[in-house]
Amino acid sequence: MRKCGILLHPTSLPGKFGIGDLGQAAYDFADYLERAGQSLWQILPLGHTGFGDSPYQSFSAFAGNPLMISPSLLAEDGLLTEEDIRDVPAFDDTRVDYGAVAKYKEGLLKTAYGRFSKSDKEYKSFCRKNAFWLNDYSLFMSLKNYFIEKRMFEFESSEYKAYYKQTFKALGEDGAKDCYYGACWNSFPEDIKNRDEGALKRYTKLLKEDIDYYKFIQYIFFKQWKALKEYVNKKGIEIIGDIPIFVASDSADTWAHRELFHINEKGFPTEVAGVPPDYFSAEGQLWGNPLYNWSKHSEDGYDWWIKRVESVLELVDIVRIDHFRAFESYWSIPYGSKTAVKGKWKKGPQTKLFDAINEKLGGLNIIAEDLGDLNPEVMVLRDKLGLPGMKILQFAFDNPGNDYLPHNYTSDNFVVYTGTHDNDTTRGWYESTNEECRDYARRLMQVSGDDISWDLIRLAISSTARYCVIPLQDVLCLGSEARMNTPGVRAGNWQFRFRREQLTDDGAEGLRYLCELYNRH
Repeated sequence: MRKCGILLHPTSLPGKFGIGDLGQAAYDFADYLERAGQSLWQILPLGHTGFGDSPYQSFSAFAGNPLMISPSLLAEDGLLTEEDIRDVPAFDDTRVDYGAVAKYKEGLLKTAYGRFSKSDKEYKSFCRKNAFWLNDYSLFMSLKNYFIEKRMFEFESSEYKAYYKQTFKALGEDGAKDCYYGACWNSFPEDIKNRDEGALKRYTKLLKEDIDYYKFIQYIFFKQWKALKEYVNKKGIEIIGDIPIFVASDSADTWAHRELFHINEKGFPTEVAGVPPDYFSAEGQLWGNPLYNWSKHSEDGYDWWIKRVESVLELVDIVRIDHFRAFESYWSIPYGSKTAVKGKWKKGPQTKLFDAINEKLGGLNIIAEDLGDLNPEVMVLRDKLGLPGMKILQFAFDNPGNDYLPHNYTSDNFVVYTGTHDNDTTRGWYESTNEECRDYARRLMQVSGDDISWDLIRLAISSTARYCVIPLQDVLCLGSEARMNTPGVRAGNWQFRFRREQLTDDGAEGLRYLCELYNRH
């Protein structure tokens, strides 16, 4: 079935608490999707974001983002009072100030935790079911807080200073300094850094209250998210989620499963992830994530990855795997490199991983993010697995033979986008691209370019691609000020929010009309 939907991360939803959350605005957006005749809602990763606020750099591959928890829903559950949420700081309603929001919401969450009964049967069931990641995550977060407060972590040696500067390079000097005092796990005291059994027991007992708090906020996040998902699904709308292929260097995953990554005995990565020079950056992108030790993953049948995919598919209906090409071959950069230029390609697990996932979980709805520097082997792997790839219209208008142009699609097994979270908005792209590109786009679509966002929306919806997904910014005809992320730029990302009044009936009717016209449901 030909489907259409909108790309919008929940943090971009409107509301008075400084960041989009899982409360009424999320349900209102689902209603808007229904009015607009949409059957897909695509989001970014839901993880507990770390330094830099990127949903692709989380403290856990399994935990949800506490900042998305709705204070209003906590009040409905009796865990907050109306007085608790009456006096809200004057947050910007168009941008997220993550530092201010985190400080405010942590106070609310701790108040709610103080009123929560840990004897709740659903809570206990949640903790048992998710113990395989929840115990490590909650201890990890509690340890970070403890060692920051006690200043009981290593940071003075040149080796550690170099680590922080390298790992958090994308954040710049000030951002790296903040992380430097953020107690990465490899700066913990030796016994708990290395997860000695005695140390694990001692700190688990010492930090029990903090550990229970982190378990509580995960319980609340999953409870609120699953209620929202049920509402969305009842409207015939599927949610497309997102799995970052790599995990953050400073994460519960790397601390608890060091053997699954190329990390040395001191806790430093030996080789890190990124991509070579491409459309986005002349020096490539140095992400800094530790790379997987795929031989270790294969020894237990890729159990960690199976659990990761299974966990995400409990939260969404379809999952996009970010940077799919790394399963065929990945760009390995020696740790300590200043740019991504001097990396080299190494072979990934290829079909072995997906065979193991399919055998354990059955047929899966997976979208392959097949963008960037690709070789023919990546396409062969994608097609062998039968996974839909991605087509980005903003990349299409340089010549009539461009693969991203709809008249050149050779199958319908794709998701077509006007742009993604890594692109400028369509209006911003059109205003900043060269005149030759603009001229070709106008002639191809036979338009004036005065309404370029909707021109590309029509082109995407009319294409033969199975799925069509449009960023909300394009539906709203917003410019570069509304861009979600600029790869390689450290500041100002992930902050976009829209206002309630911007979701108009005209926009909904326009989307519904085009979907009916081109047989998308």
